[in-house]
Amino acid sequence: MSWNPNQTDDVIETLIVPRARDLGGFEVRRALPSPQRQMVGPFVFFDQMGPAEFITAQGIDVRPHPHIGLGTVTYLYQGEFEHRDSLGTQQMIYPGEVNWMLAGRGVTHSERTSEATRAAPHSLAGIQTWVALPEDKEDLAPDFEHHKKEALPFIEDGGASVRLILGTGWGEAAPVTMQSEIFYADVVLQAGAQLPLPDNHEDRGLYILQGSIEVAGDTFEAGQMMVFRPGDKLSIKAGASGARLMALGGATLNGPRYIWWNFVSSSAEKIEAAKVAWKAADWARGPFQLPPGDTDEFIPITDDMERMKIKLPKGD
Repeated sequence: MSWNPNQTDDVIETLIVPRARDLGGFEVRRALPSPQRQMVGPFVFFDQMGPAEFITAQGIDVRPHPHIGLGTVTYLYQGEFEHRDSLGTQQMIYPGEVNWMLAGRGVTHSERTSEATRAAPHSLAGIQTWVALPEDKEDLAPDFEHHKKEALPFIEDGGASVRLILGTGWGEAAPVTMQSEIFYADVVLQAGAQLPLPDNHEDRGLYILQGSIEVAGDTFEAGQMMVFRPGDKLSIKAGASGARLMALGGATLNGPRYIWWNFVSSSAEKIEAAKVAWKAADWARGPFQLPPGDTDEFIPITDDMERMKIKLPKGD
């Protein structure tokens, strides 16, 4: 069956085909925000990273950059890299673990492949998401949590396995501190296995990483995100080759969010203030500091970036 991203059926409210970008041999597929949908619950950004293969001495080098008004979560399937932030955090992340960074009123971080990892060929694949904060929590002090794979709830039943990354679902609760109602899970289904979706969350969506699934009699392949109508009791079924998915959603926020570069806020004025502060690069007295141990460079705001408008998608 051929699908147009704007089509819906009885249970699917929105179908999104992510935009693919090649970052020098490292492909990223962005599902959120999209022209069809800015957020799913509080999730305002959703990127599939890779899979990518690196030769010896190569890796990723995301220089220090700022965030406001959101929380970031990194979840890897393959590979590893090092997170540093302006709170003084220095943390490796490995598959199945969670790095949750609460930006709040402002934080700076970098993501780099470590020297130890670069010593041999290696691979990298995972998902990075941003969670927009409720308006009354956008100015919280920044914070960071890391939880190992073993700390996350893991549910197995009838050929379905679920690792709950954030929030609540299927009778379990993840240990990560959240600022709003949310659920986020890594789902693996064997061929023909079925899984009910939590029905206690207002917004619910799926992103198909591998294989295919059947929903309400229609089949959907890897590389698609679907958002379901609120309130419907839903069960998904894996195709003949099984499937791997990310399930996500939660309570909707009080309105859409302004987005510019790495800044998210209910207020365009707060984003403008963050732009001014980052351009000033006053690490001693300004609201942003560079991560200890990674202070030799940072991503600047360029003239081309200045010409980008602060986005507030229509129709959300």
